[in-house]
Formats: sequence, C-alpha cells, structure tokens
Amino acid sequence: MRVTDVPLRVLAVDDEEPALAELLYLLGEDPRVGTVVPALAAGEALRRLSGAGADASGGSDGSGGEHGGEGFDVVFLDIDMPGLSGLELARLLGAFPAPPLIVFVTAYEDFAVRAFDLKAADYLLKPLRKERFAEAVRRVAELVRAGQGPRPAAPAAPGPAVPALDDQVPVELGGVTRFVPLADITYVEAQGDYARLHTGRGSHLVRIPLSTLEEQWRSRGFVRIHRSRLVALGRIEELRVDGGNLTVRIGDRVLAVSRRNARELRDLLAGRAAGRVR
Repeated sequence: MRVTDVPLRVLAVDDEEPALAELLYLLGEDPRVGTVVPALAAGEALRRLSGAGADASGGSDGSGGEHGGEGFDVVFLDIDMPGLSGLELARLLGAFPAPPLIVFVTAYEDFAVRAFDLKAADYLLKPLRKERFAEAVRRVAELVRAGQGPRPAAPAAPGPAVPALDDQVPVELGGVTRFVPLADITYVEAQGDYARLHTGRGSHLVRIPLSTLEEQWRSRGFVRIHRSRLVALGRIEELRVDGGNLTVRIGDRVLAVSRRNARELRDLLAGRAAGRVR
C-alpha cells in the first residue's frame, strides 16, 4: 500500500478531558485519519512516542507496541499543560530520528512564534472550528505524502509539490491560517511588535518582531536596510544615491536605507554581483 493510501496515525494530547474529547471527535470524523490515541498529559504522550509505555498500552485502539517513537504521523498537541508543556514536548520530539509532525491546539495566540520556531505543521486556536480543523488535517496529509513526516515519501506523482515549512510563513486572518511562500516576500516593515510582509499581491500582518525575522531569514537572503525594514536582497532592482541619501527600488516602491545599514548593503550587493560575473 502506498503512503498516499494509508490513513494518518494520530496522537491527541490535552490535559482537559472535554477538550480532548472534542479533539478525538473531530479527528474521528475525518476520513483521512485512521488510528487515534489519546493522552491526558505530555509525559504520557512522551512515553507512548518513545515506546516506554507499549507494554501497558496494548488494546484494540491500536495504541500498543506498534506505536514506538516512529509510530505516529502527527501529534495534535495542547500547549499549556501542567508539568511538561506542549512546547517542551515538541522540543524533545525534535531530537527523534524521525519525529512526528506537530499541530498545536491552544487557546492562546502568544505561543505562535515559538511554535513555528519548532517547525509546527499548523497552529489551531480554541474554540476549534470544523473547517479550520479539516484544513490542518489536509495539510498534515500532504506533508506526510511528500515525505516530510516520519514515513518515507510516496512515489512522485503529477501535481504541484508541497513546499517545505521553512519556505512558508503562517499568516492568521479571521481564524484562517494561510501559508505565504517566503520567495514571494519582497520586503518587511516593523509595526510595533508586529511585522508587515509585503508581496507582489498585497501585504500580511504577523505577530513576529522584525528582529526575530532578521535573525531567522538572514541566511535566506534578507537584509536590514533600516531599523524598521528588511528587504529580500534578490528583489532589489535599483540602488540610488541622491545627495548622500541611499535608497533601493523594489517594484514600484522606493525604500530609504539608513546610514548605519548602507555599508553592509553595498557589500552584499557587490558580492552578489561579483558572484554573477564568475
């Protein structure tokens, strides 16, 4: 049987029984989901994932020894739990040889930046909406099909590739999470504790400080040109000097470059040009 034909194997984790029951109900309603194993604490989830609790968890629900550290495709995971938190569990799972995907399920928006730093596949806010939940399951199924979960990739088939999570930026709008390709972002502006991502088709506001994006995206070709602005180096079309003031043009936008950042920008552009000549 191909990967695409195998239902998802899910571990659902929440310390509140009503919330866990709702999670199990929504998972059970989705035809893409097969085995669902519940856990009322992150510690219990870790034992199931590592196989430590296999001897004590056998049963018809499929939660027995077959579910070692690589037995689950995805963990739907609450964050704010006593003892080991969901974020701490996700960090531990990141050290597994083939970790499951993580979908965080929480009542709090404040953890979103840390969640996606941990390469979460999605971030759902309580109260859960059926349509939004189904979108998260669809995304997980596509990632598993593309070989980005613990299973091997399915044989290549016609159709668009699923971009790696590192190449996408999650944007929340009206309870819906959209994933904006990083390659589409031309520049970023700081707006308080938020950042506005500009693309050729519009802009998106995310609750991530500009300093965090600068650190994470430097290796992806983004450079700070001003205390309130990052630009994608490859999107700069013109560099202008007028009366000692430096600006760059990206599409129809002309953006000021601060004196503090001018030297680094010039060096980076010169290095890029030299690389093309070679």
